[in-house]
Amino acid sequence: MLKAFEPVTVGRYTARHRVVMAPMTRNRAFGSATSPTELMATYYAQRADAGLIITESTQPSPIGQGFPNTPGLHSATQIEGWRKVTARVHERNGLIFAQLMHAGRVGHPSLHEDGSIPVGPSSVLAAGTVFTMDGPQEFVTPRPLDRAGIRGTLADFAAAARNAIAAGFDGIELHAGSGFLLHQFLATNANQRDDEWGGDVQGRIRFVVEVAEAVADAVDADRVGLRITPGATYNDIVEDGLHDTYLGLAGALDSLGLAYLHVAEGSDAELAHRLRRRWNGTLILNPYTPGSYTGPESLKLIETGAADMVSFGALFMANPDLPRRLRLGGPFTAPDYTRAYGGDHRGYTDYPTLPPEYAA
Repeated sequence: MLKAFEPVTVGRYTARHRVVMAPMTRNRAFGSATSPTELMATYYAQRADAGLIITESTQPSPIGQGFPNTPGLHSATQIEGWRKVTARVHERNGLIFAQLMHAGRVGHPSLHEDGSIPVGPSSVLAAGTVFTMDGPQEFVTPRPLDRAGIRGTLADFAAAARNAIAAGFDGIELHAGSGFLLHQFLATNANQRDDEWGGDVQGRIRFVVEVAEAVADAVDADRVGLRITPGATYNDIVEDGLHDTYLGLAGALDSLGLAYLHVAEGSDAELAHRLRRRWNGTLILNPYTPGSYTGPESLKLIETGAADMVSFGALFMANPDLPRRLRLGGPFTAPDYTRAYGGDHRGYTDYPTLPPEYAA
């Protein structure tokens, strides 16, 4: 597994190795106006030995919020809060990108200070519920984005990207998966538009491409990555013509010179292989591990050339010094999902096996 610990190009940067901390929602932005806290600074600083840290989902605008206590990048207070995080990571020579995620139709009015109805590509209600401070609530029918709304959303993403750089981030990852707004435009069930942002593959990928272009214009393409989750059905997503959609998207984005493409592999392994061949830049892979989590065996994907980097989620949460443990072959602390998702959200900050240099 020597190649996994060799440097690799990530846009304008050189990552010191190829182990990536995947984005994971933590719901701990308890600061003023959903801004980061000292706990968040500690959490990310402890994991600064990652080749690249990708933060939890961060909304580019108030209407983009989809969960309680998630951080934003649309106010001065939030920028200041994130500065504390990035400074702590950079003290340990870490590389950190902010993930921008707009929830789209899977938000809820109770999460918005003004009670706004969530927006989406079309007025198509998602099946399921969203977690709010009052417990699970049924999704509501979204307000479809008109042309002005699309232009405004593009401007929101660009402004949030500039805010991220002002907050000290090295770059931005755009979340185009997991059933959120960008993914909704790609989906054949959520996107029922008959204008240039809907219909065939070129129409359905257009909004994602335009967001990438707007953010690249704002902060330079070599500071921008994109995450996709082909075939994921989370948040009531249906994607007919999966290969055509994502190979078309990769082709449309390839010429922009983005820092990377981050693929959360689904059950269709052949698509991941085809994307690897289609994408000319750095490719990060989050392997398909149903019923489990990405483990040390996934480093072989780098050795075989299936990916340039591999992202680890739950295992990185449970092992802040994961790169060191991977080099040594363990031991690994098993993730505690009651704390990781839906639990007390205090995070892993006090493991007794954590070396002193990783302590808070």
